[in-house]
Amino acid sequence: MRLMRSGKVKDIYELDSGNILFHFSDRISAFDVKMATPIPKKGEVLCKFAEFWFDTLETPHHMLKVVAKDKMEVKKLQMIPLECVVRGYFYGSFTERHKERLGKELTSDFKPVLGSKLPEPIFDPTTKSEEHDRPINRSTVISLGILSDNDYDFLERTSISLYKKMSAVVDRAGFIIADVKFEFGLDEKGNIVLGDSLGPDEYRLWLKAAYQPGKIQESYDKQLLRDWLIKIGFKDKIERLAKEGKKPESPQISSSVVNELSRRYIFAYEQISGRRL
Repeated sequence: MRLMRSGKVKDIYELDSGNILFHFSDRISAFDVKMATPIPKKGEVLCKFAEFWFDTLETPHHMLKVVAKDKMEVKKLQMIPLECVVRGYFYGSFTERHKERLGKELTSDFKPVLGSKLPEPIFDPTTKSEEHDRPINRSTVISLGILSDNDYDFLERTSISLYKKMSAVVDRAGFIIADVKFEFGLDEKGNIVLGDSLGPDEYRLWLKAAYQPGKIQESYDKQLLRDWLIKIGFKDKIERLAKEGKKPESPQISSSVVNELSRRYIFAYEQISGRRL
């Protein structure tokens, strides 16, 4: 077994068989900074959530089996260098760039309110980077040779379809998925299949009972951490140092935030999957 990469939240190994082993850690990142404080049970939740979604979505994927509470064996793919983001709600970075980025896709009848549901889910891909993902449009994807016209259309249709399936599943459990990030790759036959993982690091999850357009939503994902980092001024510090090409050291996350993050991750998994952790 050979360590291929230690990422922000998971370690990736190549097995002797040629397959890949994901080790989901308790690490957490926000604003492209790896935090120093682990979140208890997070790795186990990410692994089991990924297993649940791969089993539930009924779409070709690369999962082979879960081999431990926080480890999964998958087929090796040639990953497509795009984050296939689907947005169903007016939230996050989309609020800052919807006019210039996707204005034509929003009807004139739509009046943007923070947290409001979009008329239809929107495909909003980004580049894939360990440092910072950046929005990318269809013409750029095709002109750079990342995808053909047909493959771009396939990923757009498939991503939106998967988002709708996930939305229906979480709706029954009392949640809303505001947006989600999918990753795809080519298998040994050249087929495009769902890859990487799916869990609260890949989507914004809100509790339906607390949902109210026009305000910051109560999140059951790592948004709680982002909000805390904004509150203590860490996001401002990131932006200041970025002008100098630097990154700040991560703060120690407060115990109350750590405990609440762990609780929300576990609660969301158990409610949506119907399984005990």
